[in-house]
Amino acid sequence: MVKNPPVINRLAILGIGLIGSSVSRAARQYGAAARVVAYDTDGDRLARALALGAIDDAAASLEDAVTDADMVVMCAPVGAMGAIARQAAPAMRAGAILSDVGSTKTSVVADVLPVLHQGVHFIPAHPVAGTEKSGPENGFATLFDGRWCILTPPEGADTAAVDLCAAFWRALGSNVDVMTPEHHDTVLAITSHLPHLISYTIVGTVMDLEEHHHWEVFKYAAGGFRDFSRLAGSDPVMWRDVFLNNRDAVLEMLGRFTEDLQALQRAIRWGDAEKLEALFTRTRDARRQIIEARQA
Repeated sequence: MVKNPPVINRLAILGIGLIGSSVSRAARQYGAAARVVAYDTDGDRLARALALGAIDDAAASLEDAVTDADMVVMCAPVGAMGAIARQAAPAMRAGAILSDVGSTKTSVVADVLPVLHQGVHFIPAHPVAGTEKSGPENGFATLFDGRWCILTPPEGADTAAVDLCAAFWRALGSNVDVMTPEHHDTVLAITSHLPHLISYTIVGTVMDLEEHHHWEVFKYAAGGFRDFSRLAGSDPVMWRDVFLNNRDAVLEMLGRFTEDLQALQRAIRWGDAEKLEALFTRTRDARRQIIEARQA
């Protein structure tokens, strides 16, 4: 394992669940940060992260964690970002970077920018990686290897801070792209948010069938259902906040999907074999492209 000179001297992680502990583990394993301190409102979770060796230090308070930090990464549900930033900003030094790992960006930028103190640079980030599991026990250093991390700096953001944030995520193994918060939310609505919504829905439908019709659905669930239902095992609070904070983009993509689903329903009803085969062929090719891009 080759360690490069640290990109960040002191890194503060606020929230030490799956993503937070993975950021910390990767930063320590790859040498992206010289020292990692974390804070979590759940003291037991913080203690477990320290015992696991996922972090260097466990802070007694949020303010203690961010004081003198070069970069602070908020690893919490997007609905909590504004409140966390409001508490962290007064204790952060001028020139420090405040970032996040949230799955929506327009709402986070709107919540965080007004509470920043002068000299603190806000560079939002979204590592497009994760699992359906949670907690520091399930974090791992290679989670971001070969995955995309999208930076969405607000208008007028300090270019040196953007470059430093990009260098940090590259040091964690990520490919880095930059886009506006609005574009990010539209893209992720179809590639991430809608698939989770569909997974939650189909598992809910199966539960209703099992309960009301006593069908042995779960007993005979095939591999396809198990794979598809994996997303429904994701953190409920996190995804509640995602849908509420990206509602416009999600509703737009849900409308598009509903139209496509209705067209597929008509093809099945009328026995349109040619249309069904054409769709399945096109989507199979798309799946192969995703695998070739190492994003599956």
